Amino acid sequence: MNRTNAAAGNMLVAALERGLGFCNNVIVVFAAVALIAACVVLSHSVLTRALFHSPNYWQDEAAVFLLVGATFMTAAYVQGQRGHIGIEAFVGLLSPMVNRIRLWLVDVASFLFCAFFAWKSWTLAHEAWIDGQVSNSMWSPPLAIPYVLMASGMTLLCVQILLQIAIPFFSRPTPR
Repeated sequence: MNRTNAAAGNMLVAALERGLGFCNNVIVVFAAVALIAACVVLSHSVLTRALFHSPNYWQDEAAVFLLVGATFMTAAYVQGQRGHIGIEAFVGLLSPMVNRIRLWLVDVASFLFCAFFAWKSWTLAHEAWIDGQVSNSMWSPPLAIPYVLMASGMTLLCVQILLQIAIPFFSRPTPR
């Protein structure tokens, strides 16, 4: 790879990393609001049932939709922080070279799983949209909403993992 191509690759990866970082930070703010909204909705549900003996048809499902959205949409942010569960006991026992290989293999395996999950999520969302699927509750919100949130979150997670796989290849100093 010549110096121009390496520099262009470095700039592209850096731009993608900055863009995804900005996107993830915005999503985290919306996810925090969604979690607070889920707490408010569930608290309202408990109070109206306890105080007014009033049935609720929408609260549980609305809270689940908010929680699903917050969970899946913030997966890329958590991965960017390397906050997902890892087995840290092995890190101290292995050499730095073996740890780099282990981390690369984990990233590749994670990407393959997440890519499959994202693909299946998009097909599920498409089917729900085309068929007009709704939940079985009296409220009957469209199921495409949580499926699109799930698919979008998994797609962002795939992009984040791909960046983490690519960064070591492009972060090498450019040859002179």
